[in-house]
Amino acid sequence: MPKYFYTAKSLEGEEKSGILEAKDEHQLARILRKAGLILIRAESEEKIKKRRLAISLPFLGGISLTEKMMFVRNLQVMISAGLPLPRALITLAAQSKNKKFQKALLEIGEEITKGKSFSESLIKYPNIFSELFQSMVRAGEESGTLDEVLKTLSRQMERENDLKSKIKGAMIYPAVIIAAMIGIGILMLIMVVPKLAETFKELNVELPITTKIVIGLATFLVEKWYLVIIILFFLIFLFWQAIKTKSGKKLIDILTLKIPIIAPIIRKTNSAYTVRTLSSLIAAGVPIVRSLEITSGTLGNIYYKSAIAEAVERMKKGEKLSEALKPYEAIYSPMVIQMIAVGEETGGTSDVLAKLADFFENEVGNATKNLASVIEPVLMLLIGAAVGFFAISMVQPMYSMLGAIQ
Repeated sequence: MPKYFYTAKSLEGEEKSGILEAKDEHQLARILRKAGLILIRAESEEKIKKRRLAISLPFLGGISLTEKMMFVRNLQVMISAGLPLPRALITLAAQSKNKKFQKALLEIGEEITKGKSFSESLIKYPNIFSELFQSMVRAGEESGTLDEVLKTLSRQMERENDLKSKIKGAMIYPAVIIAAMIGIGILMLIMVVPKLAETFKELNVELPITTKIVIGLATFLVEKWYLVIIILFFLIFLFWQAIKTKSGKKLIDILTLKIPIIAPIIRKTNSAYTVRTLSSLIAAGVPIVRSLEITSGTLGNIYYKSAIAEAVERMKKGEKLSEALKPYEAIYSPMVIQMIAVGEETGGTSDVLAKLADFFENEVGNATKNLASVIEPVLMLLIGAAVGFFAISMVQPMYSMLGAIQ
């Protein structure tokens, strides 16, 4: 039997919502009438699904941060307005354009209707709702401040989204330039070099080693293009598998912390993520040791992750957070440690961390704005070197040919 998401009113005028199985809406109305409820609105699960025109790509399997951010923001508004949680989830499921997210929200709404708490219902969906999300919701339910916690969580996600957008935006310019350079290079090798190679062969010109390399590469691209595609995919696959291993991830993370242009942004970004997440969890009422454990799990860089994990162990032995982080001044600046110490002394750790997060997020914004002007000369040098190598390789035999004629 199909499931119906209904809204009904009791004889006293109290509005209720929930999920029931019935053959059709008439049977649903009869079931509710026996329970002393009058059906106002009903919609089948299938109807909700059909109404969604947007299709989520199954191979991506993820739900964007933007969609989750909008969900939290809307849920907070609905709960603060007094809307029951199951009804709010059903409404937001109907608005979702992602089928996977829609299904999860409907199932969570059903679990809550059966008597489970919101945080308990979220446990089944760790790929959608992170441990950070679950812990903050649990803290909000226990303290009776779910509305405020959702507001904090919404602000946390907005900041995270802004930070990621800045970094992605800074990467677009160099990515476009490099892609264009590679594209033009391939076109030159496929269309121009073979014709020049034929001319050199007809004139029986002695070719320098650089010219032979360029012609050999062009010949390989023209005749064995399918091998190029296979090799490219194979290398991408190897790289993807390598970064999934602990040693591969460690190598990538240490390289990003050593590259002059990128390293400062990586340090500031990870510092911003750390203090912002920690601030949100503490503000929600999560104990600081548990907050640190969750924060460690949210960090991408293995060195930052292990630093926080080791700080947790030191804190369990009685140390303060500022003292536990002192051995890691190479990745967390002295300012972070000093500000945390101030927060511990004044009892306002959450507020201090929030201000510190604002500072680092602004620093990342400024660094990414300047990134294009820093990378541009490097890209110009690379393009100049590539063009120069190609020009010398192709022009040098021509000069040799002209010299022989004279």
